[in-house]
Amino acid sequence: MTLDELIQSLTPEMYQNLRTAVELGRWPDGRRLEKDQVELCLQAIIYYEKMNDLPADQRVGHMEGSCQSSHNHDDDDDVQPLTLQ
Repeated sequence: MTLDELIQSLTPEMYQNLRTAVELGRWPDGRRLEKDQVELCLQAIIYYEKMNDLPADQRVGHMEGSCQSSHNHDDDDDVQPLTLQ
């Protein structure tokens, strides 16, 4: 089975279970996700969202709008060199 076939076989319920597992760091039965499992699940989630054309605001990692700060981020006034001893 190829990755494309695997992702195409995911149901919306399976996709949601993967998202919930990554969000909580645990499988539905309570077992912790290992680091490599989190990475693989995130890859599958992102690929699923791309293949199914989910709107951007429903995708994992979406951040609404832009920075609302009035601070000019181009200013170097607050930059302070760090000296390690």
